[in-house]
Amino acid sequence: MSSIRTKSSEKSDRNAEVFSRALEALRRGEVVVYPTETFYGLGADALSASAVEAVVALKGRDPQSPVPLIVADRGMLATVVQEIPRIAEILIERFWPGPLTLVLPGLKDLPGPLLNKSGGVGVRISSHPLATRLTRESGRPLTATSANLSGKQPAKTIEEAMSYFSGKIEIFLDGGKLRGKKGSTVVEIRDNELVPIREGEISLSDLKRAVGEDFRPDN
Repeated sequence: MSSIRTKSSEKSDRNAEVFSRALEALRRGEVVVYPTETFYGLGADALSASAVEAVVALKGRDPQSPVPLIVADRGMLATVVQEIPRIAEILIERFWPGPLTLVLPGLKDLPGPLLNKSGGVGVRISSHPLATRLTRESGRPLTATSANLSGKQPAKTIEEAMSYFSGKIEIFLDGGKLRGKKGSTVVEIRDNELVPIREGEISLSDLKRAVGEDFRPDN
């Protein structure tokens, strides 16, 4: 076997070991860093109040700014939302998996930091294979706030994430340098209309074309 193939095999073994340790950490209620299709994220079991609080404390996040989630599939989506309005179905079909966070009516027993004032929870299915695999194999929705201290630049590399959280988080899943330029686009569904909260990787004009007259431009 060539030295290149040997090194490749060793790297694959290391990555598998770190992934296994990440799953174990999530099941213990710990926070890990993992790649998404935009930036590196702080991942924790979103159904555990203590794990979500740990994310908020690590980031120094404003309690009034809800923590978004990633789910693996539509089945997992049903564990965090009350309903999926018609307009949300249109957007899910068009833009998921991908960097579109939909704020939908959340289940009332979700941890408080996940919910906005109207009881909405922000959620998406990631198009990054490692994020999807981690969420699916953990069997739980994961927090997906960016891996940086509040007010600092989101991490695009594992080294940037470690500069923020080395010594505070044990597990960092390396997905290489990420190509995101903005965070996910965030929109809320209110009264079956789309209300923009933040324009990100997906333009609001693309969303407007997808939903037509159901787009409400004012927040």
